[in-house]
Amino acid sequence: MSKKLLLKNAHIEGIRYFETYRKHGGYEAAEKALKMTTDEVLEEVKVSGLRGRGGAGFPTGMKWSFLAKPEGVPRHLVVNADESEPGTFKDRYLMEFLPHLLIEGMLISSYCLGSNTSYIYIRGEYSWIPDILEEAIEEAKAAGFLGKNILGTGYDLEIYVQRGAGAYICGEETALLESLEGRRGNPRLKPPFPAVKGLWERPTVVNNVESIAAVVPIIEIGGAEYAKIGIGRSTGTKLISACGNINKPGVYEIDMTITVEEFIYSDEYCGGIPNGKKLKACIPGGSSVPIVPANLLLKTINGEPRYMNYESLADGGFATGTMMGSGGFIVLDEDQCVVNHTMTLARFYNHESCGQCTPCREGTGWMYKILKKIEKGEGKMEDIDLLWDIQRKIEGNTICPLGDAAAWPVAAAIRHFRDEFEWHVNNPELCQTQNYGIANYADPIPAVSNS
Repeated sequence: MSKKLLLKNAHIEGIRYFETYRKHGGYEAAEKALKMTTDEVLEEVKVSGLRGRGGAGFPTGMKWSFLAKPEGVPRHLVVNADESEPGTFKDRYLMEFLPHLLIEGMLISSYCLGSNTSYIYIRGEYSWIPDILEEAIEEAKAAGFLGKNILGTGYDLEIYVQRGAGAYICGEETALLESLEGRRGNPRLKPPFPAVKGLWERPTVVNNVESIAAVVPIIEIGGAEYAKIGIGRSTGTKLISACGNINKPGVYEIDMTITVEEFIYSDEYCGGIPNGKKLKACIPGGSSVPIVPANLLLKTINGEPRYMNYESLADGGFATGTMMGSGGFIVLDEDQCVVNHTMTLARFYNHESCGQCTPCREGTGWMYKILKKIEKGEGKMEDIDLLWDIQRKIEGNTICPLGDAAAWPVAAAIRHFRDEFEWHVNNPELCQTQNYGIANYADPIPAVSNS
């Protein structure tokens, strides 16, 4: 069984309420942290090796250490709960069922960073969750864990929940800050970075929900013990949102030492693929990371088992690997059409582009139109090369990573499944009634038994 740190109490009835959360050890880590110096808390986070769980995987302790501390200028912690990446829903689970875990993580993190006013910026579509969070905030405040002079330490903290308006672009930290300040959510040019000039031009740290929640077990067991879980630079546990063609979709906590094959096929996790179908491909880190075919998903290009961690999934670069990303694990079986899936993602990124950068504004729409044409059986061979050329001109040429997020799925689909695109072009009528399957797919992997 995988070690549970974040979800260890998720099964307990009423755990979303303060009384039950407190009864099962809640806020003990906060009490411990408030007796430490801020430098000691920061050192524990650094030693833990915690990496940002929102997608980038940047070391959290290092990010915190960059925070400017000009005298007399307030600082802020902003929790990025704008979980809009297709295929990702782990933060929703934490906020809905374990809101006090996030609040406790915010208390510890805010204390460490010197923030007296912190914010949760939540995705607009999560319309019912702000009420849960605000109730948890009021409960914590009533118990003396928020507000003035917390536990007699002299430390003050207020937490506010801000509802977004449903824009994917606001998942980018500077666009989030623009929206939080009441403006249109357009990404900012950097530098200056938020650590120097963030919310209202004050030093600001923006972290993902899971990242902040993970601070609780780090303080609870110590950074060194946390670092022993996992492997290499992939320390601690990771929440995975598993969906697609699997028997047991849901949110799973893994310690990043298991193989991808075990995660997909074991009864402890996804439980295999329904109806005895074969695995065709997977998008392992949310819609923006490269799709990989089964043969490169279960094993690296060197024939070694692929593991569910940052380094192993990235082994081989984008040529033969992918990314852990936000942990949105989307499984595709043999009946799925890669062209159709890629078109759907292109439509999403075109719709969500803020329009600030020409390559993204024009390129995402252009890619969607071409993919739609190929999917409808109206494409030409040169359209495939044109798609490849367009995504190359988008990647790396925009203010924020949305351009990259739109380009990478298209590039990976063509790189690994070009034969499927060509089949759509050569069989314009057949592709309307039949999927390509894995007939000419490179080295297909047969279904793996659970025994």
